[in-house]
Amino acid sequence: MLRRLVVTATVSAAALACAMPAAGAVTSPLPLPVPLLDAPDRLMVVVSETGTRTDGRYRLKCAPAGGTHPSAKSACERLDELARQNHDPFAPVPAGQMCTQQFGGPATARITGTWQGRRVDATFNRSDGCEIRRWQILEPVLPNTRS
Repeated sequence: MLRRLVVTATVSAAALACAMPAAGAVTSPLPLPVPLLDAPDRLMVVVSETGTRTDGRYRLKCAPAGGTHPSAKSACERLDELARQNHDPFAPVPAGQMCTQQFGGPATARITGTWQGRRVDATFNRSDGCEIRRWQILEPVLPNTRS
């Protein structure tokens, strides 16, 4: 019985010694989370061929809403709503997604900048049902192209 206690204690001490870094050993600290959620969203929205007067290049800043975007307040409210729903409106259509073969017009857009503390570089078009839906989800960040 005493032998079993000595063996168990020795094995336990050896395991602890292996698990703990040697004194003076350099270990890299874990990265600390940066409070990016407090940073304002800043996006550049470039829209073309919508057939409306909204074609152009706009800056959108949220918290507080501002920039040159023609609907900054409602665009920021929409982005906030999508964030609360944990929806990524900048994600591309998943590979293999079945989409209706309908054409929504030649409109295109590119959005770059920062949203919810992460980099954004997304392109949009209205080439099929999935892309049309992606565009509509982001209205009024992107203009309504329906007549």
